[in-house]
Amino acid sequence: MVPQGWRVWGHRAGPVVLGLVLGALALGPGLRRGFVLRYDMVFVPSPPWSMSALGLAEGAPRGFPSDAVVTALASVLPADLVQKAILLGIFVLGAAGAARLLPEAPLVARLAAGAVYVWNPYVAERLLIGQWALLLGYAGLPWAVRAVAEIGRGRGGFGRRSGGGGVWGDAWRVGVALVPGAVGGFAPMTVVAPVVVGVALARRTGRVRAVGIAAGAWVVLALPWAVPGVLARVTTDPAGVDVFAARADTPFGAAGSLLALGGVWNREVVPSGYGRGAVAWVWLAFVVLGIVAYGVAAWRGRGSGAGWMWGLGAGAVAGYGIAVFGVTGVGRGVLRGLVGAVPAFGVVRDGQRFVAPVALVAAVGIGLAARWVVRACARREAAGSGVLAAGVAVVAPVMLLPTLAYGAAGRIEAVWYPPDWLRARAVMAADPAPGAVLVLPWTAYRGFAWNGGRTVLDPATAFFGRRVIWNDGLRVDGRALAPEDPAARAVDAALARPGPGVGVRVRYVVVEGGKNENVFQVRLAGFRRVYRGTDISVYRLVTSR
Repeated sequence: MVPQGWRVWGHRAGPVVLGLVLGALALGPGLRRGFVLRYDMVFVPSPPWSMSALGLAEGAPRGFPSDAVVTALASVLPADLVQKAILLGIFVLGAAGAARLLPEAPLVARLAAGAVYVWNPYVAERLLIGQWALLLGYAGLPWAVRAVAEIGRGRGGFGRRSGGGGVWGDAWRVGVALVPGAVGGFAPMTVVAPVVVGVALARRTGRVRAVGIAAGAWVVLALPWAVPGVLARVTTDPAGVDVFAARADTPFGAAGSLLALGGVWNREVVPSGYGRGAVAWVWLAFVVLGIVAYGVAAWRGRGSGAGWMWGLGAGAVAGYGIAVFGVTGVGRGVLRGLVGAVPAFGVVRDGQRFVAPVALVAAVGIGLAARWVVRACARREAAGSGVLAAGVAVVAPVMLLPTLAYGAAGRIEAVWYPPDWLRARAVMAADPAPGAVLVLPWTAYRGFAWNGGRTVLDPATAFFGRRVIWNDGLRVDGRALAPEDPAARAVDAALARPGPGVGVRVRYVVVEGGKNENVFQVRLAGFRRVYRGTDISVYRLVTSR
């Protein structure tokens, strides 16, 4: 017989350990010393403070406030260790948060919920596309749901009375729970689901004031990234609605792929072998089982404190609706109009990210189904068989998506930056004169040989501690979007014309890749080369133009 103390410890620590194990399994060689550089995942050694990190650069503040948080942490720990802690933390936070939504369930059921939430196509595709900040917000979503649900119930935990603090204490708890979403820039869905949860509970409990203050706490947390986003002088190309819309990565079309928690717009980041054959059907059935189990539990529990389930379900329907709306012809037309009129609507272009609440619903539903199996077997005096049967749900995600293991089958690897990059940064750091840096070649993403040819957003955007002008008009499947930053648009126009000049006044021009240097010599009249390395060259302005 297991002592009560050990059972309580295991109940609390089990999901954390599970998150650590699954995180280590997924990251694999990426946990070695060095930096994981994939698509939007750009970490740099000793990141310098810059206007971009503070969200005050002229371009879109995509990396704020996450870059500022990383820069602060990297002043205490080596930046590559900060990255690994964050990536592992995503799995731990997500697994433990999903398990927390089932506090009275057997441990195996809570583990099943945690495993499904952190090991699924959504997490795999967003990890491979490098959107660690979004995944951080995703991992914080169940904590936000739980916190808002608690204030609606007037409890400090499901089934436990609050420790005090009244409305302001409730707002504080919700504010803390929303921090991962605020840091990760995941606010659209981090707030939609909890607020809907709060509204659902307020209708039953009348605690509208508490819910209102909780929403206010979120607004305060959102200001650091929302204000720079509003003030930034950027435009958003409406064509991005088509480029970033969800795509089918299973036999079920775009809508079915989204229901299966996949459907990312970039086909290059789909896990190897995912969405093929009978496994695709089994995975879809597994997710649908979780959704159905969740719906049944919410229906049976209506009026008995299950309002949070109705609210989260509404958030999931809303998120799925946003994603599917962007797949339809009518939806794309409407979104193009909205983006053209208000650039901030560009946040809805990548619709697949909004299915995050669907993943949480499915995960909790699988946990509920596992709980039902355990209790049903216990009533028949076959408790051991019930635990074993429910345990299948814990390992099922890994069995159905095995290519997320070992760094997504070797696609996640840690590397070091070449010394040339650090020397080039030292040259610029020694120059007290202000001025921006222009990065050439004029493409956003690179496939550096020293990074194993893996595609990554040019690290120069965060490396040099100065305002960096880069081509933020992405190219997808041969289709180029217009740059958003006004300075980038000027460079884009200048490079389209023959002759010297780069279209903007900058202090430095960085040319990456030795073979590219001669291509841009005619453009660099008025610049003098101050550093030349194998991987990078630096030019400084010496005459007025």
